[in-house]
Amino acid sequence: MKLQSVFLYSLLGITLVGTSCKPKGTSSAVTGGAAEKTYVPPGKYDELYNFVSGGFSGQMSVYGLPSGRLLRVIPVFSVDPEKGWGYSEETKPMLNTSHGFVPWDDLHHVELSQTNGEVNGKWVFGNANNTPRIARIDLKTFRTAEIIELPNSAGNHSSPYGTENTEYVVAGTRFSVPADGAGSDVPISSYKENFKGHISFISVDKETGKMDLSFQIRTPGVNFDLARCGKAKSHGWFFFSCYNTEQANTLLEVNASKNDKDFIMAVNWKKAEEYLKAGKGKKVPVKYAHNTYNETTHTATSEFKNEVIVLDAAELKDICYFIPCPKSPHGCDVNPTGEYIVGSGKLAALLPVFSFDKIQTAIAEKQFEGEYGGIPVIKYEAALHGEVQKPGLGPLHTEFDANGFAYTSFFVSSEVVKWNVKELKVVDRVPTYYSVGHLCVPGGNTRKPYGKYVIAYNKITKDRYLPTGPELSQSAQLFDISGDKMQLILDFPTIGEPHYAQAAPAELFTKNQYKIYKIEENKHPYVAKGEAETKAVREGNKVHIYLTTIRSHIAPDNIEGVKVGDEVYFHVTNLEQDWDIPHGFAIKGANNGELLIMPGETTTLKWIPEKTGIFPMYCTDFCSALHQEMQGYVRVSPAGSNVPLTASIGKNAADEKAQK
Repeated sequence: MKLQSVFLYSLLGITLVGTSCKPKGTSSAVTGGAAEKTYVPPGKYDELYNFVSGGFSGQMSVYGLPSGRLLRVIPVFSVDPEKGWGYSEETKPMLNTSHGFVPWDDLHHVELSQTNGEVNGKWVFGNANNTPRIARIDLKTFRTAEIIELPNSAGNHSSPYGTENTEYVVAGTRFSVPADGAGSDVPISSYKENFKGHISFISVDKETGKMDLSFQIRTPGVNFDLARCGKAKSHGWFFFSCYNTEQANTLLEVNASKNDKDFIMAVNWKKAEEYLKAGKGKKVPVKYAHNTYNETTHTATSEFKNEVIVLDAAELKDICYFIPCPKSPHGCDVNPTGEYIVGSGKLAALLPVFSFDKIQTAIAEKQFEGEYGGIPVIKYEAALHGEVQKPGLGPLHTEFDANGFAYTSFFVSSEVVKWNVKELKVVDRVPTYYSVGHLCVPGGNTRKPYGKYVIAYNKITKDRYLPTGPELSQSAQLFDISGDKMQLILDFPTIGEPHYAQAAPAELFTKNQYKIYKIEENKHPYVAKGEAETKAVREGNKVHIYLTTIRSHIAPDNIEGVKVGDEVYFHVTNLEQDWDIPHGFAIKGANNGELLIMPGETTTLKWIPEKTGIFPMYCTDFCSALHQEMQGYVRVSPAGSNVPLTASIGKNAADEKAQK
């Protein structure tokens, strides 16, 4: 215990030293020619899209590579005033959960959809870490299309990781907890008895992308950290890193670091499917939200579901196997051939590499050292391909290139280390600035890595940018890996705390993207497909305004007869059918901000006026030379007033009355 604590505190000490000053060689790390390798001339496009988690911002960001230019922030799990996400009536349901409306979460990891183990450019998935959810972003629109909540889970860290045809997106729970429901009120001290892990398998329709929580596997109560699917020869398997095999429930910094080895959990999901078809799963009552955005009605709906099918790994013993892994494993990565599984013990000073073939032999020959929570534990040496000796301190994540090399991030020693997967020999190392977390090699988690670059996503950026008060800019660093030696060629700031990221050639995505929403296909129930369809309709104390925008006016632009306390719904349709001509909409005093409406889209702002007067409304997104003139007025009268409800443009209600 004492020696373990000394080791732990020594690592932390190295961390503090490593983050307090520049590592040696910083000034010479960027060599001549680096700028040429990242320069994208005006009018030219980047070579790659880089999808990066926004961490505690709850969003996902998109960068161009190699320039590092920020192209878009995609709203996912947090309200976003720039896009109106979570503010418009149409998008509010996307943030519904069984806990109610959750306006801010923590997006950790991203996963691009695949076909035959290669990126197919259709969707990118992201996870909400705090209130466990998985989101699917449609890359035709770069918008969140679907969010599904995960029951029986807490701390959705080891997700979303997909299989090689995106048959499933898989999620493991970081915090093992009692299953949802009446039996969840138990003493925390009963952890070993009552706390369980749940691994969720979410099926994905290969044509539409529609997600469904297909089943869960119940496991012993450990903490699941990260995961990777098997590929090629290991397709049909999944591998999860897990720690806290001590099953501690307090001071995990010490109490979950006692065992020299924790586990990689190998899951035979094809076998799980067989048990599912054979009716071995149990339907368990739960409650979770499933939210879907419809691209024709431009409206999200939120549905609550009430049960999930659970397979118990302790009862069905050939679904899951534990493989010992030193020590507090974080990363768990599978190379492009599917043969090698790299475990990264974040408190270990070596890298264990396991062999899929050896794992299969060990299972067939029952080379087990016992059971843990009812699950067989394979002997370490029986599954091991070999160990990379003295690679660095604090290994976290590994990605692969197409030439048999692996790239591992080392948080404590702040470096990226390149090593040969088969021979287990280190061939190169470069410093990062500072405390690198995840890495991304474009296609580095697929069967055919694109290679060329590795991007380091760093936790700390002292000395790298102009200071911005107590908090400095988040950071990524781009390395050229096309030669034998890695070369740092770019620093670029990121939003939030960047966790995992993935990248792929731009043409995979650009060929399918929308430029506009076709107005004739708009099926929003309150659409106005032309100015002739604009109107104001009263239904009791609700007022529906069918409103359109087009360069450079709003229709109607004079509205009278609204009363204090009315629920006013501005259903704004952007009539433009021209790429990149959004319009905005705002009205004075609305506490819900404003809207941003794409060409051909309908979006709704809810407004409850609290006092009488004239309230200006206007377009908030610059659209033309006469953008400033794109405005109108709403007259609000006292509650009980007999002012008739009218909506007009060109002449107002008073003009018409005078003419009569």
